[in-house]
Amino acid sequence: MATHDIASALRRVEATLKRRPQAGLHDDAPATAHWAGGLRVVTRHADGSEFTTDMPAEFGGRDDRPTPGWLFRAGLASCAVTRLAMAAAAEGIALDTLEVRACSRSDARGVFGLAEPDGSLVPAGPAELRLEVRVGAAGVAPERLRALVEHSQRCSPVSQAARDALPLELRIEVVDAG
Repeated sequence: MATHDIASALRRVEATLKRRPQAGLHDDAPATAHWAGGLRVVTRHADGSEFTTDMPAEFGGRDDRPTPGWLFRAGLASCAVTRLAMAAAAEGIALDTLEVRACSRSDARGVFGLAEPDGSLVPAGPAELRLEVRVGAAGVAPERLRALVEHSQRCSPVSQAARDALPLELRIEVVDAG
């Protein structure tokens, strides 16, 4: 879709949401994951699309599929690119380059529930999370592009969920194995 088509679509949605804010509230499509044996997991979208994850061989996996942690980073990077492309289109900026790399640093001890010498648990999630953005647009000042990136990431749903540590509700159903 061309930049002006995206901008038009965004203006229509924004106008609707300003008139009827309640139209913006919706349940997101769930991701349903099923154990496929070993450490393989198949996750499906409501539209039928699916992907498979696995773990590295040193954890007992086959090491031939992305890990769930990588998919988290992929979602973060993908959402960042999408939101930045939307922001650029809304401002009439034709991007020539747009790439986001989501990087993290984790401590594998956390996956095993291991503790530090002081007894505190090692976090299972990443200790560091970083987005590296490469962006370029002919005739657009670097300061304007930096401001566009910063603004777009304040409005990126996945970036915000990671940044604001969204509370996670856990609901459990135990089924009869017989």
